Amino acid sequence: MTVLAEKYIFTSERLGFRNWFAEDLEELAALNADEAVMEHFPATLTTTETAAFISRLRQHFSERKYTYFATEILSSGEWIGFIGLAYQTYETTFTPATDIGWRLKKSAWGKGYATEGAKKCLDYAFNTLHLPKIIATCTAQNVKSENVMQKIGMHKKGFFNHPRLKDYPAYEKCLWYEITKEQF
Repeated sequence: MTVLAEKYIFTSERLGFRNWFAEDLEELAALNADEAVMEHFPATLTTTETAAFISRLRQHFSERKYTYFATEILSSGEWIGFIGLAYQTYETTFTPATDIGWRLKKSAWGKGYATEGAKKCLDYAFNTLHLPKIIATCTAQNVKSENVMQKIGMHKKGFFNHPRLKDYPAYEKCLWYEITKEQF
């Protein structure tokens, strides 16, 4: 077995997807503290909040065999952020459900990584995990994320007021997309 096969849960053409390591804290904390990256969130995250986030991601993987995966460029090993899946239970008409999401550092923007990675995560969700459907959400203003949802074949279902963002009126209005295994 190669080192890459041991490190990654799965790979796409250019990207490797893995669980989280303690060593990821510094880079993820920098990503979560970047105001441009966090433009569509109410606030950036501290290192302490990011450490708790990593802990939740690791626990999520332990329970479900998927998470927002730490994502690296295969050719260089460079960590670029996360792309993956998370089970969501906040109260809406379409949850509980598994969603797909991504957060990449600025140097990885505009290179097709989010689209490539999300397609591979959908393949993993449908063909390895045998999940029946995947959702995606973003704030109404997040055109870049919505574009990725469209590029990976998801279908817009509508708008909703996100219950976890009710204290943040500028972010509360969100949209949601869905794709089923049959549509993939």
